[in-house]
Amino acid sequence: MDPQKMVINALAALYHGTNDAMRADADRWLQDFQHTIDAWQVADSLLHDPNSSIETLIFCSQTLRSKVQRDFEELPGEAFGGLRDSLYTLLKRLNKGPPKVRTQICIAIAALAVHVSVEDWGGGGVVNWLSVEMKSQPELVPSFLELLTVLPQEANSHRIAARPERRRQFEKELVSFSEVALSLLTACWDFDELKEQVLDGFASWLRFCHGISAATLAGHPLVVGALSSLNSDQLLEAAVNVTSELIHYTVSKNSADISSQLPLIHVLVPRVMALKDQLKDQSKDEEDVKAIARLFADLGDSYVDLIATGSDEALLIVQALLEVTSHPEFDISSMTYNFWHNLQVILTRRDSYMSYGSEVSMETEKNRRLQIFYGLYEMLVSLVCSKVEFPDNYSGFSEEDLKDFKHARYALSDVLLDATEVIGGISALKILFMKLVEAVRNCEQNSRWQPCEAVIFCMQAIAKSVPSQENELLPQVFNLIPNLPLQQQQLHQTACATIGAYSKWIDTSQLNILPPLVDVLTKGMGSSEETAAAAAVAFKYICEDCRRKFVGSLDGLFHIYHIAISGEGGYKVSADDSMHLVEALSVLIMELPPEHARKALELICMPAINPLQAIVNQGPEALQQLPARQLIIHIDRLACIFRNVQLPEIVADAVHTFWPLFKAIFDSRAWDMRTMESLCRSCKYAVRTCGRYMVRTIAAMLEEIQALYQQHNQSCFLYLSSEVIKIFGSDPSCADYLRNLIEKLFGHTVKLLVSIQDFTARPDIADDCFLLASRCIRYCPDLFVPSAIFPMLMHCSMIGITIQHKEASKSILSFLSDVVDLANSSEGQKYISIINDVILPRGAILTRILIASLTGALPSSRLEDVSYVLLSLTRTYGIKVIEWAKESVSLIPPAAVTEAECASFLSALSKAASGSSISHLTDTLEELSDVCRRNRTVQEIVQGALRPLDWNLTTVA
Repeated sequence: MDPQKMVINALAALYHGTNDAMRADADRWLQDFQHTIDAWQVADSLLHDPNSSIETLIFCSQTLRSKVQRDFEELPGEAFGGLRDSLYTLLKRLNKGPPKVRTQICIAIAALAVHVSVEDWGGGGVVNWLSVEMKSQPELVPSFLELLTVLPQEANSHRIAARPERRRQFEKELVSFSEVALSLLTACWDFDELKEQVLDGFASWLRFCHGISAATLAGHPLVVGALSSLNSDQLLEAAVNVTSELIHYTVSKNSADISSQLPLIHVLVPRVMALKDQLKDQSKDEEDVKAIARLFADLGDSYVDLIATGSDEALLIVQALLEVTSHPEFDISSMTYNFWHNLQVILTRRDSYMSYGSEVSMETEKNRRLQIFYGLYEMLVSLVCSKVEFPDNYSGFSEEDLKDFKHARYALSDVLLDATEVIGGISALKILFMKLVEAVRNCEQNSRWQPCEAVIFCMQAIAKSVPSQENELLPQVFNLIPNLPLQQQQLHQTACATIGAYSKWIDTSQLNILPPLVDVLTKGMGSSEETAAAAAVAFKYICEDCRRKFVGSLDGLFHIYHIAISGEGGYKVSADDSMHLVEALSVLIMELPPEHARKALELICMPAINPLQAIVNQGPEALQQLPARQLIIHIDRLACIFRNVQLPEIVADAVHTFWPLFKAIFDSRAWDMRTMESLCRSCKYAVRTCGRYMVRTIAAMLEEIQALYQQHNQSCFLYLSSEVIKIFGSDPSCADYLRNLIEKLFGHTVKLLVSIQDFTARPDIADDCFLLASRCIRYCPDLFVPSAIFPMLMHCSMIGITIQHKEASKSILSFLSDVVDLANSSEGQKYISIINDVILPRGAILTRILIASLTGALPSSRLEDVSYVLLSLTRTYGIKVIEWAKESVSLIPPAAVTEAECASFLSALSKAASGSSISHLTDTLEELSDVCRRNRTVQEIVQGALRPLDWNLTTVA
């Protein structure tokens, strides 16, 4: 069938078919068609066909745009002229056509201009062509204006598969035509129907080009026109975009110092400030208010350094920004939050005052500025406090609404912290305390709890800024909290969180306020799941910080703990949140004398050990049939205890006692990944806490995991082994069983990972295997490097370099760099001959795989990791790596990578080998990567030439 008819039929099936399977097939076919060489001709023909439907025009314009952007190199050189003329014709014909289609054609022409130099384009380039056409065909100006707008937008687009050098050249060409572009836009300004397009075009060129002086722009007709349009309802958004770009223009990195920008700044600021009253205009559309607010936010963000000097004009801007912050809509209010933070940083940091010379002058200027802005930040504290208040109708919020409201509160709490940095924690607390007193009094009269909750939420936010010796206001606050109407769950939740936030202050306080606060927390655990969660976290904090005050109350705390863990007594603490209680008591145990600590550890472990022991006592069959979650909940609690009770000898004794129980679970559930991960995590924390006190248990543990790994291939056995290697790797008394562990684990792993498909199927094993290997290099190289497994693992790592799994890939690359770095270190000199015997025979293949990874076999996000391995290899083996790299790049056809690009890469590599700065190599590798990934065809050519999975490649592709 004719390809054009096939496209039309597929589009009809996609847009008008009723069969979902057929629509999906049509969609796939159309996507595949866009990558074919036939797509050029078919899309072009259907776009010129006056009978084409709107669906056909949209699809074909998108196809042609995509082909020009990504696949221009598919065309023979002589095809350029015909393509350019065809696109010109379409642009003219679509002047009044569908806007979506016209935009795609404009982008296609812009992409074509990126690919082709001004000389090859002809007629002085695309901008000069536009100039001629706009003068000779004024009726087509709307189409030409859209193209003029799109050109600078596409200049830096990486969707266009141009070489980096050509992209830089195009930017220079476009900059050289900026005066022509602005003169064209100026010529169109007198036509009312074109004003919005002109403003859009002006904004686009301002964003791209920064070579025009501020003095010139200050009086430019387009600037005058844009600023006058700020009072036009029809042109407001476009005028705001231009004004915003002008503000950014004055502070861009390409602009000169700020003083040279003052002529333009003095024009911009008064025009923006004149819009201040419109922020409160109730008749204004919300989108218009948002646009105006954005201008004030841009003023603040861009001129914050000038504002921080505290001039009268600056304060007017800050007052306007305060009004924006007070706007009830979060999307508008939040535009200013960044400004308040940046201003705070400038006002409070010493670096801001270095130019004042002496310490006295610096301190004087800092105090002057802080005094100027003090009142404004005080107002900000009060404003935030009112904005974080729960609305009366919050109970009707959807889950999404509640999530958005809480997000807004946390953003506002950051603003509150910025204000507190300027006025000080005590001053902020005084403001909030007065509000709390008022809120409590009003709550007694009108039962509105929201203001009380808002104030203590704010107090919670500033807790770290309030000095621990404060003894005037906080005692009153914490005497008030237990008497608040805590039957309201949200208020109770915030009260619990606030108690936790002030745990350090509670510890230093001489007042006996802890018992009523603990009562608030225990009641919170029976209130709601959210309040119980906040109470559990607060318990953790006060136990950590007030541990000495709790030593005599452990029986009561253990009682709370047992009730919460068992789920009895009406507590609503979830399994996850119960971990906070486990942490809380774990910390308290460390304050006890050794014998008491031993007994306390037993008590805290029993709620987890007893259910596990009961399950094991039912026999292996019952243990195997149990759902994993019924085991994991208890094992995770033990992991939490082992992690937090930092009493190595006592914990080691407990682990030794529990080992038969752990072994029974290992033996019966080794097939169950979730249970094994939980149990290995528990053992890992035990090893980490106990260190060499674990020596009585470690041999049995290692024997267990190496046997089970060979049977069940669970990666968690590898990461547990990593922790063992870290702790015991340098202990000579452990050498024999660690050597055996290394040989057994790695020996089994290399049998599992014999192809890239194996790596892809088992990324967790690959990840943990090479993390373990890196640990061996760091902690027991004497056992690892001379072993027979070392060359086998090197071979295995090279197979897996191109795995797409991020963590596994990083682990493999880290292992390779660790091996090479060891050879290059003073400590590794005794292993140099072994490492050389392993790397040198594989060097050419390894280098080719690394270059293939840089050029497309791995995602570009992995570039830094691959580059580091190549750099380490180059600095260790010098000229050999240059030769290997030269062999590799010689395989790539010149159509994909030119000789000059290859030579640049080899030159950078050679300089890196001789010890020069790595930044040049990094830039060159990024450019080579960009060149080789510029489109799918080129990437396939490069990978087809380098063939990273082919170990026997010797001939040029």
